[in-house]
Amino acid sequence: MNHPDALRAEYATSQELMDLVRYAAETLSLEFTRWDEQYVTGPSLYCLIVADIDFGDYTDPLGGNVWPVEWCEVVANDPESFIEAARDVAFTRDGAVIISGDGTVQEQMVRVRNLNSQKSEREDVVAAEWMGTKHLSALEASTRRQVLWAITLSEEDGRVTTFVDGTYKDYERAELGGRWRPE
Repeated sequence: MNHPDALRAEYATSQELMDLVRYAAETLSLEFTRWDEQYVTGPSLYCLIVADIDFGDYTDPLGGNVWPVEWCEVVANDPESFIEAARDVAFTRDGAVIISGDGTVQEQMVRVRNLNSQKSEREDVVAAEWMGTKHLSALEASTRRQVLWAITLSEEDGRVTTFVDGTYKDYERAELGGRWRPE
């Protein structure tokens, strides 16, 4: 018999999953209190929620940077464990965390390859001046058919940004407010 939490994770909608991942990024941003200190960087997180776990055609493994699956393997099974694992990753590892549409977190963290010049000619994709490498990668990755959502937490100022199909919603740290925030 399947465990109820496993069923919940298996049938979670992408919006529910995205809410959990965004909530984790917001939690890390709000917990960190040293944003205004010189020479201090905050937590950094980059997550991709993908429709298919065959993501090798647009990513490369990032060496020893791995998600601690022993802490949290499925986001919805234990959201607090997901936040704990995300906290560790945000301070000690680099690369994108890959989460499949059913909420399963892949162990190997990755570098997302740039689109080739033919595919990247989308005139409707506009980057903001404040976007750094991670945010530009997430924006571009969100245009891929296989990527459902992308989310970043900026190590510079705690900003949380969500990306869908070449568009983004950006929330500066002061604007973070949880589930009841108007879209």
